[in-house]
Parts: sequence; structure tokens; C-alpha cells
Amino acid sequence: MRMPSMKYQSGETVMGRWPGSSLYYEVKVLGFDPKKQLYTVIYKDGTELELKEQDIKHPAGFRQRSRSRSPGRRRSRSRSPARTTRRSSSRTAAAVAAAAITESVPSSRRDSRLKEVVEVRVSPLQPEKPVEVNSNNKHEENDTANKVNEKVEEEPEKNQSRYNLRRRRDDGDAKEAEARQQQEEKEAKFEAASAAPPTTPLDFGGKIGAIFWLLFLPAWVFFLLSQVNLKDPSLANFPPPLPPLETFWDTQAAGVVIFWILFQALLYVLPVGKLSEGMPLRSGERLKYRTNGFFAIAVSSVAVVAAMYQGIDLTYIHSHFLQLAVATLLISFMLSVYLYVRSRYAPPDQLALGGSSGNVVYDFFKGHELNPRIKNFDLKFFCEMRPGLIGWCVINFAMALAEMKQQGLEAPSHAMILVNLFQLLYVVDGLWNEEAILTTMDLMHDGFGFMLAFGDLVWVPFTYTLQAYYLVSHPNPLGPPALIAIITIKLLGFYIFRKSNSQKNTFRRNPSDPSLANLKTIPTATGKNLLAGGWWSVVRHPNYLGDLIMALAWSLPCGFSHLLPWYYMIYFIILLVHRDSRDMSECRRKYGSAWDEYCQTVRYRIIPGIY
Repeated sequence: MRMPSMKYQSGETVMGRWPGSSLYYEVKVLGFDPKKQLYTVIYKDGTELELKEQDIKHPAGFRQRSRSRSPGRRRSRSRSPARTTRRSSSRTAAAVAAAAITESVPSSRRDSRLKEVVEVRVSPLQPEKPVEVNSNNKHEENDTANKVNEKVEEEPEKNQSRYNLRRRRDDGDAKEAEARQQQEEKEAKFEAASAAPPTTPLDFGGKIGAIFWLLFLPAWVFFLLSQVNLKDPSLANFPPPLPPLETFWDTQAAGVVIFWILFQALLYVLPVGKLSEGMPLRSGERLKYRTNGFFAIAVSSVAVVAAMYQGIDLTYIHSHFLQLAVATLLISFMLSVYLYVRSRYAPPDQLALGGSSGNVVYDFFKGHELNPRIKNFDLKFFCEMRPGLIGWCVINFAMALAEMKQQGLEAPSHAMILVNLFQLLYVVDGLWNEEAILTTMDLMHDGFGFMLAFGDLVWVPFTYTLQAYYLVSHPNPLGPPALIAIITIKLLGFYIFRKSNSQKNTFRRNPSDPSLANLKTIPTATGKNLLAGGWWSVVRHPNYLGDLIMALAWSLPCGFSHLLPWYYMIYFIILLVHRDSRDMSECRRKYGSAWDEYCQTVRYRIIPGIY
């Protein structure tokens, strides 16, 4: 069956009617869902909605009013659509419509104009798409919007995801010459926008910051690996001596890394496990993902045990850790180059909003393409969940064997066992609930470039294993009271982490799930809700809180003799505070006063009573 064609193209500036009113505003088309016959558009204030074709008009049919303002630029008491403070979105839409009409006409004509407005009750229907919680989508703003006031009626229709609208009468009172001139100006102004996706403000220090991180991150990994090898890894011995250059490369180590990545790729493509559906993209498309991560780690474990029985010495990983890290760094860099080159030929609707700055270095670092794929092989999803994450557990196990060999032990120390078990539980839980990664910021919004490629392949397996690496040469005996206390802390953090993440993922995918029936929600002008119940009423990021408590349990087995094994805890605090800051600015921009209401309801960000 032939799919219907798009009347309006992505990036085109048109006039879109605000739901439940007779007001038309200047909006930009983001995409089109051919199945539901709905256009995704973004208003001046950042509100993103889906509209039917009959509720979108060409700008040529409207005349510019000097006094009219966009929804996000009015300064009267009436707020913009994305800044409503009311709970009921239906009453809010009607109030916005009436207030906007009142302020856009002379006082002598207000009474007659208001008589033409009928009561409008617009209620968001049960969305077919999952409702987002603390979403991070951001779009560039449009220019000053136009208004046209006219009597409308609402007629509910089926199979519409957000709002039901009815066709309005064409406005023919604009002068033809003026309309033509406006159309030409709009086409010229948004010519670039139609060829490229909207962009978001640069983060990580912008263009200069991208250069810094490209140089600093690899250097920092090599510093950590060199420092932990010292007999006394205290900061008093900083900087560590630079190893001879010939020790940085080992061909066999490179072969091991390549074999490991190819082995994980083979497990990924096997038709085993669930074929999961990702979150909707800007175009409305949903990608398919093979979520068989638990199968992959199970097979990998069997392969590691089989390799040991074949006489392969896994302590090779400890003795050649630096060479393995260098080989992985080169592979991640080559992958990043490939990703950026191929992104130059990707369609605009497949590019990441945050990685479309136009600066080569920044886009290379942040990631230009959102979901690069080779046929059905999703490169970002694969790197996020497979080689580095499963490799993390294999490295920890190899460190336990190296400790036994170096310290002359018949079994790993209690501290080493705790580190291995705690981090193994974390990875296995992530792979068991692999489908939940599809709702995260990395998968939904961040492009795949050097930042994620390096993070997934190098940063995770070669820095998250620092506690185990440290314990090989710096044992730390633990008594029964310390063991019980550390295990209790770990279980508490894991419980908070898992329960809060489960609530979030369930809410995003199916907000009408019976398990969420008693949880408080806050409606927004976008038609989506914010979860403010359950664990998400304690702090704004309870999953971060659980993560931090688990990070504490990972570092405690190493004792307090040196700061180095506490690196992960310190780094993780910085990471989560930065991520919380990004969430705050992006959600306030997207949800307006609804986000302010959420922040008043849930006062603390990560740690109750403290932060």
C-alpha cells in the first residue's frame, strides 16, 4: 500500500493551531508520522505537539500583526502554553485562548471578539506513545508568531495521540502581495533549517571544551593506570613516571581486544532473546533492538571458564592492562572517525540535536548521528551494553586471579570478592533489564561519537575496574562487622536503584499500568506527565541516589589508605551533579511552570535533606 506523502516538510515554518483555541502560531515542522497522519511541530516557547494536517496552514494565508506575540513572548498575566500553572490542561488551553484574544485586539473590540469564542475543553487522550519523565529533548526557537482569532468547535476523533482538533475555515483576508513577501522571507530564513535538524545549546565547554576533553580523557586513563601500579600510589608520588614508549603497544593485546569485540558482536546478532521497540524518534519511527544481553554475558562466562580449562592464563589481562587500554583507545578513535564520516551523509532527521553545531571537532566529540546502524546492527546500543560492560566483569575476575597469584592466596581476599560480586550484580542487573536502557538519555538524545564510543569501550572497562586493580597489589583485610556493614550498604543502594528505575521505565512505557495507579503525576502543556509519586517523590533522581550508595559500597572494601580507589565515588558524584544540572535546564525549558511545580513538590535533587 502506498504511504501518504508529506504536505509539509521537516524544517518548514508553518502556522499551527494551538489545541483548543482559534489561535495560530508560527511553528516549525519536526517530522511526520505516516501511520497516525500527524505532524510533530515545535512552538516558539519549546512546546512540542502533534497536529493534523488540517490544523496547519501556510504562512501566506496570514497577515503579520505588529502587536501579536508568540506563546513564549507574551508579557501579560496570561502565561505561555508551556508555562501554565494549572493542573487541568483543558482549562489551561481555554484560558490561554481567551487571554490571548483579549490582548491582541483594541479594547473597544474585545467584547465583540470574546463573543465569538466558544467554551473549549481539550483533554489529552490516552497517549499511544510512552510518557516521558525528565526528558531531555531541546529545540531551537522560532521567530515572532502570528495570531488569527476565529470561532472553533471541537470534535473528538479516534486514533489521535494527543489532541483532537477540527478543521478551521481558511483565512482569506490577507493581502496577496504581503503574503507572498512574507512567504519568501520565511523560506529564505529557514532554508538552512530544512536541511539540518534543530540544535541545542553546546555543553561540556562548547567547542573549546571538546578539544580539551579529547586530549584530557585518554591522558587521565593512562594516569590512573600508571598511578595504581606504583608501590605507593598516594598523591605525594604524583606524577607517576612515564613508561617507556615501547611498552604502550602490544600486537597480541590488540588482537585480544579485536577478538573480544567480534565475539560480542556475534552474540548480539544471534536471533536469541526479545526484539524490543525503542522510544519514538522525532520522525515518529521506533527502532527495533535485539535485547539479549543476559544471554551474551551467560555465554561469555562459559567461554571464559572454557578458556581457563584450556590453559589460557587470564592474569595476562593484569600484566598487559596498559597495552589493552591503548589498543582499545585506538579502536574507539577509529570507530569515532567512521561514525562522523558516515554522519555527513545521514538524513537530517537522523542527526542528534546536541551534535549538530556545525563545528567539526564538537560534533565529532558529541556525536553527529543519533542512531548509526549497519542494516539492523545498532552501533550505539551494542557498544553501550556489550564489549565494555561485559568486559568489566571479565577484567575484575582476572584481577582476582592475579591477586591470588601475586599474594600467594588459595582464594581471593574478602575485599576482592565483594568488589567482584557487587559490580557483577550491577552489570547482570543492567543486562537482565536491558530494555530499560532504551529510555535513557544516551539512547534517546545523545549522538554516537567519541564521547560515547570512548566511554563505552575504554572508560568503563579500564577505570571502573580500578578497585579490583588496586587490591591486587594493596590488600585490605576485612573483619565480619565490616563485611556485614558493607553488604548492607550495597543492598540498600541496589534496592533504591532498582525500584526507582522500574517505576520510571514502567511510567515511560505504559503510564496507565495498574502498579502506578496511586502515584501522583503533574500534567504539562505538552500533553505528557511528570512522575511525582513513589520513589520519585523522595528526591528528583532516586536512581542517582541508589547509584551513589552502591558506589560507596564498591570503594569501602579498599579501605582508607589511599585516595585512588575512591576515584570512582568522586567521579560519579561529579558526573551525577552535572547530569542533574542538564536535566534541570532542559526540563524547565520543555515543561515550563509544570517543572517548577514539580521542583516545589520534590524539593531535593539527589540526597534527601542535603542536596
